[in-house]
Amino acid sequence: MTASNMSVPLWQRARPLSEAELSDIPWLASLSSQEKGQAVSSMRAATAQAGDVLCRIGKPPTYWFGVIDGLLKMSNDNSAGPPITFTGVPPGAWFGEGTLLKREPYRYNIQALRRSTVVGLPIDTFHELLDTSLAFNRFVLRQLNERLGQFIAAVEIDRLNDTDSRVARGLAAMFHPELYPGVGQVLRITQQELGYVVGLSRQRVNEALKGLQDIGLIRIEYGGVRVLDLEMLRNHRVG
Repeated sequence: MTASNMSVPLWQRARPLSEAELSDIPWLASLSSQEKGQAVSSMRAATAQAGDVLCRIGKPPTYWFGVIDGLLKMSNDNSAGPPITFTGVPPGAWFGEGTLLKREPYRYNIQALRRSTVVGLPIDTFHELLDTSLAFNRFVLRQLNERLGQFIAAVEIDRLNDTDSRVARGLAAMFHPELYPGVGQVLRITQQELGYVVGLSRQRVNEALKGLQDIGLIRIEYGGVRVLDLEMLRNHRVG
């Protein structure tokens, strides 16, 4: 992509989804043919470049977003204090349903950490499906329930003092099978990106990953991390 194209706002780069991209959306399969047609006709995909902001604090929501590939992060506004990353947003994720339900401005920023393919379902279509589709309602309810558990765990992670546990829990959070079904067993992430997600330097993340590999919880692979024992990784604590 040229520099001039990168300066174009993300919504102006939007396009219809390919069949392959549609097949990666987990909730579409549960809809009726009419509901699926309604969703597909209104959804748009776009390629976000590293640094692009999809959601900005204080701005009204316009889309329910999903991630086909790449990696995003959810963070605070660091103009009023230290930067805090709440979570990473890997492939398979759909996010922002709470904000759309309340039709309130965003209370967090969502930014691309690398080149990522994202999908948007317009807010009006989101609410129409909520009003008419039982299957869509069930998916959104599961999302909200799992999200609550995720953020309770995030509070605990933020209070952990040892690096290994912080990296282990932060990494495990991005292997959530319900919220992030597109990840599988290998998360494509660099140590620098993982550092952004857990709030640590790349060097400290590198040391922690080696420690977790030594005890058989993960395997460091080229361009990513393979989880060997997700349950132990979720509950890892040093000492």
